[in-house]
Amino acid sequence: METLKSARKGDSGEAGSDLSEQIKAATKENHIRAENTQLMLSYQKGQITLQQYKVLLCSLYEIYKALEEELDRNSSHPAVAPIYFPQELARLESLENDLEYFFGQDWEKRVVVPAATQRYKQRLRKIGQEKPELLVAHAYTRYLGDLSGGQVLGKITQKSLGLSSKEGLSFFSFPGVSSPNRFKQLYRSRMNSVELTEEEKAAVLEEAVEAFELNIQVFDDLQKMLSIAAETDQSKSGVGAARFAASPVLQLAVGLCVALATVGAAMYGK
Repeated sequence: METLKSARKGDSGEAGSDLSEQIKAATKENHIRAENTQLMLSYQKGQITLQQYKVLLCSLYEIYKALEEELDRNSSHPAVAPIYFPQELARLESLENDLEYFFGQDWEKRVVVPAATQRYKQRLRKIGQEKPELLVAHAYTRYLGDLSGGQVLGKITQKSLGLSSKEGLSFFSFPGVSSPNRFKQLYRSRMNSVELTEEEKAAVLEEAVEAFELNIQVFDDLQKMLSIAAETDQSKSGVGAARFAASPVLQLAVGLCVALATVGAAMYGK
């Protein structure tokens, strides 16, 4: 795979040894594709709506639930232990707080996500059970993205939605990290210290590429479903509109979301 071959070379043409640098190089093209999706471009322009943000939270919750439960279960694994920072990085509780703020106490009954999100969850569960070392790729892609561009996206979200406080934006807050830049340096150092065979390292690089592909698929699913819902809603009125509002199609569209914060965050640099 040409992308993975080039990932092992630095600017000078010499082979690079740091896993973090290799992942960044291997996923460069995927970064470009992700940042140029219609949904990502709209988000950067400050055009995020309340409906979009609410559905973002749904998918983020499902993905982080799978990721963090697998990290917890494999916390003593040689490849996972060095990058296991639950106190500093865990997002699940924050997402639960945000979901309750926007959906109410019965938010768990209202979380519905697209097929692409389900595929991402299944992938995380599978590697957590069979090849825990591949969790390194997903943890790096998500958490360091959250600490980078996620901070920018948090401000965009607050302004776009006209929120007067940080309520509903807990996902973007890391109270356990006093300096994001210093922590990212620590994280990269710990990740680069993970001992992997050449075969395992190649697999981690491929998994990082796969992580972005899964995210892009969720972007596409969300954009399509929201577009269909919006078009159909505009064409309905009166009783017809009421029926559509209760239909599974709209329920699914309202429940859909994508890991936009972290995918978009990644392009701001880790």
